[in-house]
Amino acid sequence: MFVRLAKQHQQLVQDLVMNLQALATVLERQGYLASCYTCGGQMNSASFMVSLGENHLIRFLVSDYGITWTEMRDDRELMKLEGAEAISQLQELANLVKFRIKPSDQSFVATRPTENVA
Repeated sequence: MFVRLAKQHQQLVQDLVMNLQALATVLERQGYLASCYTCGGQMNSASFMVSLGENHLIRFLVSDYGITWTEMRDDRELMKLEGAEAISQLQELANLVKFRIKPSDQSFVATRPTENVA
């Protein structure tokens, strides 16, 4: 059972990496500053970043060790999500592309209250 779960997790990470690469490409074509870097050819980790406007940055990290979404404004962390919540937040970002919403048209801070991060 655990071997099967490990393989499923590896496949999830690979799927996320491929989708992040595609999302970065589409965002760049629409004028956003976006990048997606991977380590090695096995697609087992990625660092995705996109600038949604002046001093507003989204960073999404995925690897076998975990999945993290971090949103920052003016070099201050507004929100950090992990796991399924982080993946769900990617859909909100994908909606920017799908519906061609300009970042200035909305505050992208996630749909839940932010926590104070020191």
